Amino acid sequence: MTNAKYAKVTTGLIVVWFLISLTASAFHLFRTGADQPPLPLGLAVLIPIGIFAAWSSSSQTFRQFLLSLNPRTLTIVQAWRIAGFTFLVLYAFDILPGTFALPAGWGDIAIGATAPLIALKLSNPHYRKSFIFWQLLGIADLVTAVGSGVTARLINPHGIATSAMTVLPMSLIPTFAVPLFMILHFICIAQARQWHERSHQSMGGPLHSVGL
Repeated sequence: MTNAKYAKVTTGLIVVWFLISLTASAFHLFRTGADQPPLPLGLAVLIPIGIFAAWSSSSQTFRQFLLSLNPRTLTIVQAWRIAGFTFLVLYAFDILPGTFALPAGWGDIAIGATAPLIALKLSNPHYRKSFIFWQLLGIADLVTAVGSGVTARLINPHGIATSAMTVLPMSLIPTFAVPLFMILHFICIAQARQWHERSHQSMGGPLHSVGL
């Protein structure tokens, strides 16, 4: 399959994924009781990432397509995460617990605000280490948000629940946005690893295949 065909297929899959998340949310499939951890949301995060990992590890042509994408574009998409201020607003109105909303909100704001700068200035081989470090920070923010969201009720059983994240419109964040942003981080790191291999090739060293 050519890169152009992969582009059409992946675009279609992303649209279908969004519609599935929207429909499932509309039917309250992710909704859990206030005394229950939001395990359906956790699965909604992990399943797309697992599918991506399996596909990219089993298909060399798909990996080549991913590595051909523009890292600047993939990184600047993360600017949408500045909308994490919504978590802080919901926390201020006692709709979300602070153990989840504060780290998730401020972390997303930090990543979203710096994404344009990273995309424009650091998405090239000259700043490979800094580029990868920022991508890892973005992953850490997402992992922290998901982890604190799932465990918030366990940490404080009598506190505010994260049930607001299980219904529309907030449910689209963990069921669609979070795994998508995570996947974009993974692709950018894989691309930066390719920059490293290419630099060795230019100096006469062997070029090894880059996995995702």
